[in-house]
Amino acid sequence: MGSALRASLALLLFASALPADARVQIEHWMTQTGVRVYFVETHALPLVDVSVEFAAGGAHDPRERAGLGRLTLDLLRGGSARYSEADIDRRIADAGAQLRDSFDLDRAGFALRTLSSEAERRSAVDTLADILQAPRFPAEIFEREKARAIAGAAEAETQPDHVAEKRLYELMYPTHPYGVTATPATLATITREDVERHYRDHYGSGGAAVAIVGDLSIDAAKALAEQLTARLAQGAAVALPAPQPPAPGKIVRVGHPSTQSHVLLGEAALARDDPDFFPLVVGNYVLGGGGFVSRLMIEVRSKHGLAYSVYSYFYPYAQLGPFQVGLQTRRDQANEALKRVQDVIGEFVARGPTEAELKAAKKSLVGGFPLRIDTNRKLLEQLAVIGFYKLPLDWLETYPARVQAVTLDQVRVAFARRVAPEKLAVVIVGASD
Repeated sequence: MGSALRASLALLLFASALPADARVQIEHWMTQTGVRVYFVETHALPLVDVSVEFAAGGAHDPRERAGLGRLTLDLLRGGSARYSEADIDRRIADAGAQLRDSFDLDRAGFALRTLSSEAERRSAVDTLADILQAPRFPAEIFEREKARAIAGAAEAETQPDHVAEKRLYELMYPTHPYGVTATPATLATITREDVERHYRDHYGSGGAAVAIVGDLSIDAAKALAEQLTARLAQGAAVALPAPQPPAPGKIVRVGHPSTQSHVLLGEAALARDDPDFFPLVVGNYVLGGGGFVSRLMIEVRSKHGLAYSVYSYFYPYAQLGPFQVGLQTRRDQANEALKRVQDVIGEFVARGPTEAELKAAKKSLVGGFPLRIDTNRKLLEQLAVIGFYKLPLDWLETYPARVQAVTLDQVRVAFARRVAPEKLAVVIVGASD
């Protein structure tokens, strides 16, 4: 691959792919092995973006071997039936492509960006296909990556933000897989056979979804999807259980030498397919998702100077994902800041937003929505969510209208149904003595 072609790709990687008001036409089909495929054809740039994701995220780890899913994903790039680890890196680089992994509680997979020209695309896709369908998990690379994962987990346990989030998830999901976090001890128990078993159990066609965006025809997209999935084992995805209803909220204080207290609140609240999704998204913009205009920011920062930033968000998963609130403050102010946050949440759940706040939230969310799909990569991320969670094909097209249709009463009802202030778990790391 010539230097001029490399330079052209470097410029293209950051270029916009779609006009802000473009309508997204999504094509959908199933591969021969039963994998769901979602495709958007756009010829604005000579690029193809592809993601392949599996129901193999952290919540699928056995509790005693937490970290297995992340380690398995890391090891997929360690060598395949035809290519060594060095071969994989070289082939991706020589094609001028980029390969990124993605991992959360539900999902594990890769996103590939490649030029749409035949030679480069063929080489990059061929490499990814072998990574996904014929991994070898070499013993020496397993030992190296396991040691690296253990060291990373040990380092994370010294960081107050990690400690706070780990403890919060344990409180929100005391008996559910979403509450399990990798530790040096759980990683130490993992064997190479565990990795091979995890791959066999979770990297099959039943839990897979492919998203494709870019400069190729639908026939070429179908051939690409078949190449990436034809050799996958067939079988249904392993479903996650539903979390138990939240118990009365606990407050946990964790000693830490941090100069500031890290304060987190949360509870299990929202799944991807929940009918309350849009009222909660709109309402949360008012509560803590709208930056300087949100109620939490006005009360905690602007009025009382207790934190530089305070936020709230809903993170929907296949099962009930968290409603989470967070801030950092001086150690001697942690209790006051927590009380202010609890008061704002309680007031909002009881009364909801004002008409003016609702109007402003909808205007901002609708106005900013085109920026979420204005490049190939952003569009791929949205398409991957639609595919993995089996959302309607018109999800992107109808998103602004569904935001605009949210009413005051819908926000009040949704928050009353999904957020119980008295059941919010609280973690303070670096609390004052």
